[in-house]
Amino acid sequence: MNTNETIDILNGLIATTEDGKKGFSEAAKDATKPELKELFQKRAAECSDAAMELQSIVRSIGGKPETSGTVAGAAHRGWVKIKSSVADSNVAVLEEVERGEDHAKAVFAKALKSELPPSVRVAVQRQNEGTIRNHDRIRNLRNSYRATAHM
Repeated sequence: MNTNETIDILNGLIATTEDGKKGFSEAAKDATKPELKELFQKRAAECSDAAMELQSIVRSIGGKPETSGTVAGAAHRGWVKIKSSVADSNVAVLEEVERGEDHAKAVFAKALKSELPPSVRVAVQRQNEGTIRNHDRIRNLRNSYRATAHM
């Protein structure tokens, strides 16, 4: 794989990570439970750190790093706002955050199918594992909130 392809893949991951940061920040605003607000704020900060790491890698290999998210990510955040205003807001926010994490998992999995340089692969794999942990935690919380909402 040439350097430009690696940069393109990393910039795609940066955009996805920026979407995650913005999505978690919006979710923190929409959640009504303090523990969810705190969780989402922490995840937004982790996404910010992850994006900065990927941006640093892009710069280190001579590229110009992405600095923003995607149009699809912005649309998704808009959908979270609408959905959380008409349903149980915590469950709705968790469902949409999980959907966003599903997308992030797919983007990272696709990147890992590429022949990335070993040092880049290590960073992408570590971030992928974090995305999977985030997804699973959000899914479990969503299931828990759904169960208590129906009682």
